Order: sequence, then C-alpha cells, then structure tokens
Amino acid sequence: MKRLLSSLLVLTLGGCALMEPGPQPVKQVDGTALGLSTTTANWPVEKWWRRYQDTQLDTLVEEALANSPSMAAAQARLAQANAAVGTARAPLLPRVDADYSLQREHISKNYIYPAPLAGSAQSDTRLGLDFSYELDFWGKNSSRLKAALSQQQAAEADRQAARVMLSSAVVEAYLNLQDAFAQREVLQRILKQRENVQAITAQRFSAGLDTQVEVKQADAALAAGKVQLTQIETTLAQLRNQVAALVGAGPERGQRLVAATMTAPGGGVPASVPLELLGHRADVTAARWRAEAARKEIDVAKAQFYPNVNLTAFIGFQALGTNNLLDAGSRAANIGPAISLPLFHNGELNANLAGRRADADLAAADYNQTVLTAVRQTADALDALRLLERETTEQRQARTSTDAAYELAVNRYRAGLGNYLTVLIAQDSVLVQARLDTDLRFRAYKLDADLAKALGGGYVETADAALAAAGTAPASDDQNNTH
Repeated sequence: MKRLLSSLLVLTLGGCALMEPGPQPVKQVDGTALGLSTTTANWPVEKWWRRYQDTQLDTLVEEALANSPSMAAAQARLAQANAAVGTARAPLLPRVDADYSLQREHISKNYIYPAPLAGSAQSDTRLGLDFSYELDFWGKNSSRLKAALSQQQAAEADRQAARVMLSSAVVEAYLNLQDAFAQREVLQRILKQRENVQAITAQRFSAGLDTQVEVKQADAALAAGKVQLTQIETTLAQLRNQVAALVGAGPERGQRLVAATMTAPGGGVPASVPLELLGHRADVTAARWRAEAARKEIDVAKAQFYPNVNLTAFIGFQALGTNNLLDAGSRAANIGPAISLPLFHNGELNANLAGRRADADLAAADYNQTVLTAVRQTADALDALRLLERETTEQRQARTSTDAAYELAVNRYRAGLGNYLTVLIAQDSVLVQARLDTDLRFRAYKLDADLAKALGGGYVETADAALAAAGTAPASDDQNNTH
C-alpha cells in the first residue's frame, strides 16, 4: 500500500498543469544610464517653504495638510494597504475555529445503523475546535505577503507624495497671489504717473500749446490704466478663492490674506541632476514599490501550478442526541492532510500568470516614466535657475533705461520741448517693464519652489532597513526577476 501511494503521488505530481514560458520582462531604467551625477544635492528640508520667513504662508500650508480632502484620501488608501497586509499575513499562521452544529435527522431502517436507531429520529450534534494550516511549500502565501508589504510601502510613499504636491500647490498659488498684490501696486503707481501727465496736458491745453486730441489721449490712457487695475482686482479675488480651496476652507479665508514681505530665496543650485534624486522623490519610490509588488504577484501565480497541501484537525465531542454530547465517551478527534493538484484548468492558470507578467511590465514601464519625468522636471528647474541671474541683470538694465526715458520725455513735454506722443510711448514702456520686473522678482520664488518640489520636497524614505530584514526589500534598478 505504501508503495502504491508513493507511485500514485509521483504520477500525480508529474501530471501538474504545464507552466508556459513568458516573454522578456520590461527592465527598470538605470539612473546612471540617464547621466545622473553622483554628487550630493543640498536637499530641501521637509518644511522648505519656511525659508521665505512668511508666517502667513506657513499657516496656510499647515492648514492645508490638516484639512485637505486629498490628504484624507491618501491616508485612507494607506489604511487599506495596512489592512491588506493583515489579510495576506493570516494564511501563514494556523487557523482555529470553534463550532457547534445540531441536525435533526430521520435514520433509515435500511442503512448501517441497527435497531433501535434504525427508523428513529435523532439529533446529530457536534461541538469542538477545527484546526487548519496551509503548508506553504511553494511560497505562495509568503510571496502574497511580500506583495502586500510592497503595496503598503507604495501607499505610504503615495501619502508623502500627496503631501509634497499639496504643499507645493499652496506655495505656488500663494506666490501667484503675492505677485498679483505687487502688480496691483505697480498699476496704482503707474496711474499716479498718468494722472500727473493728464494734469500737464490740461495745463498745456489752457496755454494753447496742445489741442483736445492730446487731452483726450491723456484721458484715455488714464482710463485704460483703471481698467487694468480692475482686471488685477478680479485676478486677486480668484487667487484668494484658489488658496482658500487648497487649504480646505471657504472664500472668507481667502479674504483675510494680505500682501506680505518675503525673504528672497537663496542657496546653491546643484550643477546637475543627482542620482540620489530617485530616492528623494516620493512618486518614484511609490512606483518602485508597486513594481516590486507586481513581481511578487508573479511568484504567487507560479505557485498555483503546484500542489496545495492543507493540514486539518478536529478535537471535541460528537453524539447522536444532545443529552450525552459532553460525556467522556463522546470525545472525538481527527487529523490529516488534504492535497489538491491542478491538472487541467483549461488554460486558466497560464492566463492568470500571463496577466501577472503583464501587470509587472506595466508597473516597470510606469516606474521608468516616473523616473524620466522626475529627471526632466529637475533639469528644467536647474536650467531656469541658472539663467535667472542673467535674465535679472538684463531686465534691471531695461527697467533703468525705460524709467530714465520716461522722466526725460515728461520733463521735455512739461517744458514744451516734446510732444504727447513721445510721452504716451514712454508710458506704455514703463508699464510693460514695471510689470515684467515684478513678475521676474516673484519668478525667483516660483523657480525656487519648483526646484524644491522637483528634488522631492524634503521626502526621505526610511522603510528600507525594516523591510530588508523581513526579506522584502525592493530590487535595485538594474535587477529584474525572471518572468
């Protein structure tokens, strides 16, 4: 009998479903192949916006992180991932259930039971503990746990990515608001200049030096400036509402915002995109963990081709009738293995494996795209900041020349040596250059914020050591599991 059972087991194992080979997997991009440097960047701290020394901005970001629905959603997704880890861990441990059953049955006269049980009605009762434990010979459950742990780390990185995105969005909207405040101040100053020119034109008309044409032109220039001021007020109202929405508040919160004086950003700019960027971007980290989880799901799919072995046991009481259920003679126990083998599933197992391989390729491609986007965003921010100083110098020269030309034109016009057309052209140039000058000043803040965001917004991954100890550390960028 032992020889027969052994032969049957060997034949059965040989009859397991055939696993089809898969295509070459998509490889994860190697950071060094993209030309990333090994130099260490001056990474932004977690609350990098505080270097602008604007308490109004600090308060807004803290409100947003505490109240925004996007942060609540990210926290809920992390809770889902944590629950999935608990679900995946459970099959690695024995399961125990307490159960009681009572069945009222009529026993056949022509069955195995003799009289007086034959032909009588009896209660079949059972009370005990059921034990079950799946022997994870092929690593199916452990791989499923590793996949869940990787998804948990991805969800945590996603939560941090949401934090970086939200804080950056608040800073960007706030800078746009402060830019609009400054633009309003510029227009108010330009309107005073035009009112002065309008008064000069009225005096020249009274002296017979100008006609109604010049007077009407001066009136039109002043009115056009007032229209632009109204447009800026509209922009300010919209930006106030945008900031309020980002912090999870109503329009009234935006109405309390005022123009502020901010400390100019400073600090060295990295010479090139650092390789360490891939570990300081929460979105890149999340994509890497998802790729790792997808590879572990391939191992789960492969394990389903092999026998499934469960060890089951029961200890308790069984009896016909309820009165003697707890008698010593009603004691019962059993233990034994339950083995199931996949033989013919109409291609279901191979289809499932092909799906998991496709998921892994998709996750690897998503990781590669996320890396390329991160590198491009950082390179864009670095290039813009490097050219900002030259642009600022050139703009300062243009603004100085324009202001000097305007003063000269107005003085000549007042002295009767020039005409209004020259003043009008100079006025338009002053307005253009003044607004450009203001935009450029706040562009320095915006580019600084863009670089902080591109460099990861202060994110630092801290879970690698713990997961490596559990045997679930993600593969490096140049490693890939065989499909």
